[in-house]
Amino acid sequence: MAFFFDHCFTPTFGTARGLYATITGIPDVQMAKFSTQNEEAVNQRTIINSFEGYDKFYFIGGRSQFNNFRGLMNNVDSIHIYEKGKYRSPEINVWGISDRDLFMEANQVLKEQQKPFFAVIQTAHNHRPFMIPPGEKEFTCPKVDNDVLGKYGFDSQAEYEAFCYTDFCFKKFIESARQQAYFNNTIFVFVGDHGVEGEADAMYPKAWTSYRLSDEHVPLLYYAPALLSPARYRYTVSQIDVLPTLAGMIHQPYVNTTLGRDVINQQNLPHAAFIIHHDEGSIGVVTDDYYFIKNINITQEDLVSLKDNQPPLSQPQQDSIKRKLSQLTSAFYETARWMLVNNQGH
Repeated sequence: MAFFFDHCFTPTFGTARGLYATITGIPDVQMAKFSTQNEEAVNQRTIINSFEGYDKFYFIGGRSQFNNFRGLMNNVDSIHIYEKGKYRSPEINVWGISDRDLFMEANQVLKEQQKPFFAVIQTAHNHRPFMIPPGEKEFTCPKVDNDVLGKYGFDSQAEYEAFCYTDFCFKKFIESARQQAYFNNTIFVFVGDHGVEGEADAMYPKAWTSYRLSDEHVPLLYYAPALLSPARYRYTVSQIDVLPTLAGMIHQPYVNTTLGRDVINQQNLPHAAFIIHHDEGSIGVVTDDYYFIKNINITQEDLVSLKDNQPPLSQPQQDSIKRKLSQLTSAFYETARWMLVNNQGH
């Protein structure tokens, strides 16, 4: 039915950088601005072009020109872009039409397709400004005390309701898609563009909050009731692994010019995810057991256990792990820097 990865991390925080990492398989390590806005970096290869015989679609509720998402998605050969001006539904805020309307309009397009298709549907309404569409009568969300909201990482009732509404929209989309002929032969992939800032101690080890891992921690779900058996994977994976893994699931031949891997068929590779915090100049890797961080501007390294009850390491053990993860961190960072301007598509 579904493959769920509960330890998936994005390389960084930010929608544009998250979309870039997902589509290209390269962490956006550019410091000055998003790589989608850099003419030398936006033109990239993507595994999506290996899906030969597939029609390709990109749906966004507002304008694809925002952060030059259009420029990034134009790396996909013969892509059909749906955005503001192509929808019947009314716009409700700066992000355009509601997520529910976006899913319903996408479903109307996809159900008419006679060929296999690959589609990206980019939701937005769990981002600020948090709001529920006017006239939405079916959606309900319980009121929660402020102390409970804070304990579980939410700043306000409005933020909590926005996340509940996102889940509701996913549910309505799957219910609608289930009625269509394409449903039983389609893999639906759900992944976050980035995580959420906030308290996470009630659910995760302390490092999630104190070292900002909750900023990059996202769900990753491959859902296909007719094609997949239920499985939950607890090892560390990355947003850059999304497309290689999907290609492996459908046995699609592809050339992998990304830094990602097929996390189903290549489980023997190191379980690690690269993370960069641009604002403070820190880079690092998350593994199943540790989070290693170092700074590119000053000499500073930290090794944090991701298991609160893990026995302390001896100094030689700590030095050995630091040395290994420092090399891996630098390899990710320097390779990504090179690939941003040397992995050109088309």
